[in-house]
Amino acid sequence: MLKTHAPAADATAAPVLVERHHHVAYVTLNRPPVLNALNEAMLNKLITVFQALSQETDVHCVVLRGAGDAFMAGGDIKEFRQQTAMPEAERLHLFQGMLARVGILVETMRAMPQPVIASVHGAAAGFGMSLVLACDLAIAAEDATFTLAYCHLGVTPDGGATWFLPRLVGLKPAFEIAALGERIEAPRAADLRIINRVVPKDALPEATEALARRLASGPRQALARTKALLNAAFGAPLPDQLRREGEAFSRSTLTPDFIEGVSAFVEKRRPQFNQS
Repeated sequence: MLKTHAPAADATAAPVLVERHHHVAYVTLNRPPVLNALNEAMLNKLITVFQALSQETDVHCVVLRGAGDAFMAGGDIKEFRQQTAMPEAERLHLFQGMLARVGILVETMRAMPQPVIASVHGAAAGFGMSLVLACDLAIAAEDATFTLAYCHLGVTPDGGATWFLPRLVGLKPAFEIAALGERIEAPRAADLRIINRVVPKDALPEATEALARRLASGPRQALARTKALLNAAFGAPLPDQLRREGEAFSRSTLTPDFIEGVSAFVEKRRPQFNQS
């Protein structure tokens, strides 16, 4: 069994680590002394990593996780404190640039063909919670907590949180979560559909690996098309979505996975996808 828990804390290591096992890429947020708080170096590395992974046909699933005691505690508040001393025009330019790169990261995660799983332990606050919302699936340990904490800093949510959250929980619950910034325990987060599953803390690595390997062994092209269809669904009229479904289904029948899936069903065996 692969040990899929995040690596031990290493303050000298790169801000983002990547490992690949069994067609799964494990992306680890790696600033454990500051609870993996986001800074410019981490953000730029995440963009580079996800853009590269989106092009790797040998990677069928991506897991996003945090090193140390948390998933991510949001932005680096100590850096924010230093930036409050900047002239307003300079500060505005700095944050506009940073938020533009945040948008690139989130759009890359949504557009990439592979499903992305958030594996969450400890705190997922601020942008950490936004990242969880941006993932296709989220599995959390019992000790995980979620806080859209932007209101406590006097700013608005970012990272797509105001796009994802009302679609997941509804408009009024989304406003409550964003405007009050209260901490949400993992079971409540599952009830709100912010995450998919809650598991015991010690079981998180094994449960994450099992889910990731199950997705990685599925029909890669069909899952990529399914992700694209779901991404388009909220903004599409029904006739347009039906046409997209028809095109995606039809093109899927041209893949070896379709032939294998039909053969396996008829022969009453488990299909072996992605063999060519």
